[in-house]
Amino acid sequence: MKIEVFFSPSQIDDLFLRDKNVVVIDVLRASTTVITALNNGAREIIPVNTIESAVKVSGNLFGDVVLRGGERNGKMIEGFNLGNSPFEYTADAVKGKSIILCTSNGSPAMWKARYAKNLLITGFVNVSAVVERTKEIKDDIYILCAGKNTQFCMEDAVSAGMIIKQLMEDDQEFEFNDSAVAAHALYKNANRNLLKMARTSEHGKYLVEIGFGKDLEFCTGIDMFDVVPELVGNVLKLKKKSDVVVPPHAPISIDPAGGEGE
Repeated sequence: MKIEVFFSPSQIDDLFLRDKNVVVIDVLRASTTVITALNNGAREIIPVNTIESAVKVSGNLFGDVVLRGGERNGKMIEGFNLGNSPFEYTADAVKGKSIILCTSNGSPAMWKARYAKNLLITGFVNVSAVVERTKEIKDDIYILCAGKNTQFCMEDAVSAGMIIKQLMEDDQEFEFNDSAVAAHALYKNANRNLLKMARTSEHGKYLVEIGFGKDLEFCTGIDMFDVVPELVGNVLKLKKKSDVVVPPHAPISIDPAGGEGE
């Protein structure tokens, strides 16, 4: 089983990811927000790569059950219903709603992987559930870090390293590319204090400056949720257990039940 990590979507094109198994990470904050929203009862998340696409998609859907969420430069886009803080995506706000998500880095990374065979969304908050899901897939995994403005992000790389660390605890043989080895080394260096790592990262410092320091605490919580957002058609959902094909007697760790995440 081969595990490859890419530290930025700029390293690959859409067609490279076609029919592959892809895990997308944007710890601060799109991945964490998607996981929180679906855990709290959102019907689906529709990731788009531009504000224009968000407006166009929302115009084709029923307004009272559709929300537009996202940010530019960390702040909510004018005319949108929600920003990109997981604290905004409470059950009261999102239950039963379709959410069109447009963020600076995370949603474009998700959109780039739209042709994947399996597309999973992860962060620290659901890492163990995603690791179990990758084991069920039993095929090569490509981990795509959203980064920031096409550049390397420490928090995404450390999250990728945590996935690798958990996979290595199995007896299975893995083949890693150099980026995966580097991600694992970064995780070993940062794992004792993930919040400190996030606060000292470039993007973490920026979020603190604009008033989202509390988000860093939330986004670095480990295994807060036992859910795995997956791409179904062109939307992200929590698959029902009956939709997940696994070998006989294999454990399923995906729990689609909703609940407050804050």
